[in-house]
Amino acid sequence: MSEAAEARGYDLVLKGGRVLDERNGVDGVFDVAVKAGRIAAIGKDLAAGARRVEDVGGAIVAPGLIDIHTHVYHKATSLSVDPGFISRRSATTTLVDAGSAGAGNYDGFRDYVMAQSPYRIFAFLNISFPGIFGFDKDVMIGEATLREMLPVHRCVAKIEENRDRIVGVKVRIGGPVTGELSLGALELALEAANAVGLPLMTHIGTAPPSYADVVSMLRPGDILTHCFRPAPNSALNADGTVLKAVRDARERGVLFDIAHGMGAFGYETTEGALGQNFLPDLISSDVHVIAVEGPGYDLLHTMSKLLNCGLTLPQVIGMSTSRPALAIRRPELGHLGVGAPADITVLKQVDSDYVFEDVTGAKRQGTTLLQPVAVYLEGRQMELARRPFEEPFIGSCGHDHRH
Repeated sequence: MSEAAEARGYDLVLKGGRVLDERNGVDGVFDVAVKAGRIAAIGKDLAAGARRVEDVGGAIVAPGLIDIHTHVYHKATSLSVDPGFISRRSATTTLVDAGSAGAGNYDGFRDYVMAQSPYRIFAFLNISFPGIFGFDKDVMIGEATLREMLPVHRCVAKIEENRDRIVGVKVRIGGPVTGELSLGALELALEAANAVGLPLMTHIGTAPPSYADVVSMLRPGDILTHCFRPAPNSALNADGTVLKAVRDARERGVLFDIAHGMGAFGYETTEGALGQNFLPDLISSDVHVIAVEGPGYDLLHTMSKLLNCGLTLPQVIGMSTSRPALAIRRPELGHLGVGAPADITVLKQVDSDYVFEDVTGAKRQGTTLLQPVAVYLEGRQMELARRPFEEPFIGSCGHDHRH
């Protein structure tokens, strides 16, 4: 061993994978070196002297996946799933909860879920004081129907106390979720977001109000989640063209997020938008107690679905790593630059005849899947879980665990 190699003293080197790092413009076969929980180097022939070397030839080495729309206030809200389970299954390192908690119950989320999890968990705080309190398989009660349930000052105060974990304000808009209050709920959420200087994530549901009315109120950096929901109230006009209000919103910097969920990904909308070169900015799962059972399942499945819709692999990875990190104003995450936390997701792209399904029941024949190989959080290898709805399961740096 050379003195130079010994001096480097890398803790881990992932050797020979295709490194995809949108933020730093990297797309090529390199080694990735980790030391003291941070990215130490990316380059050729870094393995000499490393304490541990993993051969990831043929695999994709990406920044740790970030799911910007999840529901993980587990056991305290009826819609939420276990963050550990979903992270292991979807090869994610960072989860962002999309408004499960409001000012009235955020402290429990912080102390009993976030603080207990080894994964990174952030939150958009719901403008509704009790958060999403009435969402389950046979219960649907809107949390934003009464102005009295949306006290702006309480939302602002809770965010100011918790800026380390709260990354913005969340509001669900549309149909029975807001009822007669309608756009009034959006106005209150924007008031709170303006007061704290953070982004607003806005759910778009059934009309009223219309998709155009909602997106027209959003500011640069705000997020329209469920962007490719099916008609009625989709991003497309009756003739199939993208709404002018949607294109105008993109021009001024509004971000568009997939958030598949149980009702928010339709092939007709998606294919129509992509065919007009209107791509999403962000890919997320909206994983919750219903969506976790399909057809959305989780972030990795949703990424595979978009890959089969014609997005490129670099696009899909960027929309699930760098772009969500920047959207939540955590630029230290979502990339593999030297000094960044060593959050790394290793994947393989495999041939598959899996048949995908959207939320309306429409099916599309797939040709490829992204499968998890390994996940590292600050350089520590994390456990992966089987994906029973997709075969094969790769796992453990390339070893096939089907048997």
